[in-house]
Amino acid sequence: MTIVLRTPTVDGVREASAALREWQHDGTPMQLHPGDIGWNYRFGTAETAAAVRTWSRNGRILAVGMLDSPTLVRMTVASDAFQDEDLARRLVEDFSLPERGVLPEGPVSIEAPQGLLLHDLLTKEGWGVDDPWTPLFRDLAEAVEDPGVRIKEIGLEQAQDFADVLRSAFNTTKPTREYRHKMSAAPFYADARCLGAYDDQGNAAAVVTVWSAGPGRPGLVEPMGVHTDHRGRGYGRAITVAGAAALREMGSSSVRVCTPSSNVGGVATYMAAGFAARPEIADRIRKV
Repeated sequence: MTIVLRTPTVDGVREASAALREWQHDGTPMQLHPGDIGWNYRFGTAETAAAVRTWSRNGRILAVGMLDSPTLVRMTVASDAFQDEDLARRLVEDFSLPERGVLPEGPVSIEAPQGLLLHDLLTKEGWGVDDPWTPLFRDLAEAVEDPGVRIKEIGLEQAQDFADVLRSAFNTTKPTREYRHKMSAAPFYADARCLGAYDDQGNAAAVVTVWSAGPGRPGLVEPMGVHTDHRGRGYGRAITVAGAAALREMGSSSVRVCTPSSNVGGVATYMAAGFAARPEIADRIRKV
């Protein structure tokens, strides 16, 4: 059967998110998570739909991609399709030909889980590898320790706290209070939690958003940030532990996150919060 590439409608994004949710298992490598699409909703519902791509055969979604930028697609495939040759070849074509509407000409990147046949084909086509990232995982079978600081949920009324911390943490002017409002439109946002760690004066010191893929499946941390005024005081570890506890309460079996290996402080923070580092991974890149 022919494999069909689509940019879904707004309703189609929910179908793509449902497929991603189904593919999340503790034994799978780091991969695109429904929470990644949920976090993208900070840009708006229509904008998120325009960034998503699906590949289907006989009406079944086999692969889902999301354009994290015009030159970077993050993607994964169904658990039973990692070695599907027809799908892998079609993906290489669609990533290589600008007229297919996935990636443009010139330097581009693909984030794809380890173990896909796609990687072998990209290597044959001359694609290289980018700088390494470190995946980190924490099992949630056992109760999570107390974070040791005051934690409260970041609702719509605390949207400014959320924006202020993220702007400081990532040295950017982009996060606004509207981010928190638009995230509420994300598929499965009922399975997400946005939490804040506060100091003794009531100032927001750190924030985290965690996304569940459903009971018995791994959850995702995306994003976590500490205000520059509160760094070095354990708030990063504390808010990450609080996020893990929230996911466990929602039934998640584990929690995962991935950060550039060059972010030594970030890797150390997650490990201090009980995460274990897995072997490094890297995006595939086409330089010309």
